[in-house]
Amino acid sequence: MKIATWNVNSIRARLPNVIEWLGKASPDVVLLQEVKTVAENFPTHELEELGFNCAVAGQKSYNGVAILSRFPIQDIIKRLPGDGEDNQARYIEAWIDAGSGGMRVASIYLPNGNPINSPKYPYKLAWMDRLQSHASHLLTNEEAVVLGGDYNVVPSDDDVYDPKGWEGDALCRPETRARFRAILYLGYTEAFRALNTEIGHYTFWDYQGRAFEADRGLRIDHFLLSPQATDRLKSCKIDVVPRGRTKASDHTPVLCELAN
Repeated sequence: MKIATWNVNSIRARLPNVIEWLGKASPDVVLLQEVKTVAENFPTHELEELGFNCAVAGQKSYNGVAILSRFPIQDIIKRLPGDGEDNQARYIEAWIDAGSGGMRVASIYLPNGNPINSPKYPYKLAWMDRLQSHASHLLTNEEAVVLGGDYNVVPSDDDVYDPKGWEGDALCRPETRARFRAILYLGYTEAFRALNTEIGHYTFWDYQGRAFEADRGLRIDHFLLSPQATDRLKSCKIDVVPRGRTKASDHTPVLCELAN
């Protein structure tokens, strides 16, 4: 089972790139973030022609998450539990019915949180607290769970090109990192770091200042796996090629392979 996560930064604007990459990478399940469209305008028809079922939690012009799957999608949840007044489309969860290789997956677009002296940072931290609570609940079912997406969290100084320059940013703040670790301490495994210990691997490069060409990046797109999913982990890799394409997203896909 090959699962991808990708913040596409507008599915309509990047659709040719997405379709090309899907053809080359051949993932079974794709977790998309920042699709920036309501569900009615999501390119469901084009993706169904490629063999994918689609589940979308959309929002006009902002946010938006989706799950694509070559297997049936069941038991869809379109909001992160814990705050009935939060209408931002940042979370979608579903059961992927792949027989004995089935699993629960979620596509996550965690708040950025900047600037930290605004209401955006407390919102980010509260959102992470809700995610921790729900992630804990998911473990009680003893299922293979894959929580993938754009976490807007740089887990350590090894995951950013300039740790000193970014230390005050919401993505690198101690409070942010502590909440990310708290989810891991529940029993989740961060798939990429479980298999790759080298520094200098990134998933995001800003559009400004030719950051991609200079490899001034951050690793903020992650897969967190329950113990049952971790037992099936075969590989986790970052595919940097799409970031170099014309009209690319500022993020690049991450691929995680689990045994069936």
